[in-house]
Amino acid sequence: MEIFQLRRAEDVAQAVGAAAYAEDRQGSTVRFLAGGTTLIDLMKLDVERPAMVIDISHLPLDRIEATPEHGVRIGAMVRNSDLAQDPLIRERYPVLSQALLSGASAQLRNMATTGGNLLQRTRCVYFRDVAMPCNKREPGSGCPAIGGYHRNLAVLGTSEACIASNPSDMNVALMALGATIDIQGPEGARTVGIDDFFVLPGDTPQRETVLEPGELITHVTLPPLPAGTRSHYLKLRDRASYEFALASAAVVVTMANGSIKTARVAMGGIGTRPWRSAPADVLLAGGAPSAAVFDAAARELLREARPHSQNAFKVELARRCLVHALNTATAAG
Repeated sequence: MEIFQLRRAEDVAQAVGAAAYAEDRQGSTVRFLAGGTTLIDLMKLDVERPAMVIDISHLPLDRIEATPEHGVRIGAMVRNSDLAQDPLIRERYPVLSQALLSGASAQLRNMATTGGNLLQRTRCVYFRDVAMPCNKREPGSGCPAIGGYHRNLAVLGTSEACIASNPSDMNVALMALGATIDIQGPEGARTVGIDDFFVLPGDTPQRETVLEPGELITHVTLPPLPAGTRSHYLKLRDRASYEFALASAAVVVTMANGSIKTARVAMGGIGTRPWRSAPADVLLAGGAPSAAVFDAAARELLREARPHSQNAFKVELARRCLVHALNTATAAG
């Protein structure tokens, strides 16, 4: 770990002001410290080497509130464990609670925050080993994962520069729920839909989100869900305890008279970002639940999968994962 300057921000304006001079995208010279469950690990490994760390752990962003529209607004500093057990979340958005409780360990959930989880970095072993090249860590240095160890990496959204997967469970549920993200930065405030928040690696894999230098996530808002909505989160992994997903599925469907009125599904563990497919949602909506419809939607979501030798199994695993999650969600209640 290298020497860095540590500052403590007492409010959002102070945090954004202190980070305003960040030179690179996503503030590689300046980092916000919330729960620290990823950042501190990566600083110890010399993957992250910020010149300044701004402690935002005391910012008043730790509330979960119902909105007038019957949605829920979540502060960026809300701990994962608190969010998973919150009565509003358990009642209105059980898929989010299920996703959070399937991730990490109880100790980590007690520290990890909503804003930090949105920015969770990949578990690709080459990204975390500074003795190896990695385009995400050092642009232009290469991607040894493509010809090397990539069993747990992405099959969707990859490029010649990067095949690293997004590791978060929470992000998959937020994608299925259609969350929006409030951001405060040097140029003011803005709101971004989660469908547009994560970016594909392309030839700039070092950039993972639309955040600009010095911008801070302040809240996540969940929209109201109509009556008849059912949901389910399914995570498939090598072991039941603390482990990242090989494939996961978040399913949110609205049922009416035995038919699926609307559907919004997302998958994790298989993409360079939490993965959605609007055509797959269209295939699911407007008809009765059936094995044929579920299978068609899963194949559509995976249609552009580009696996490598060690992770080709993920395509079939993901298909079965989504079909099983859809079966569970539509059979509930």
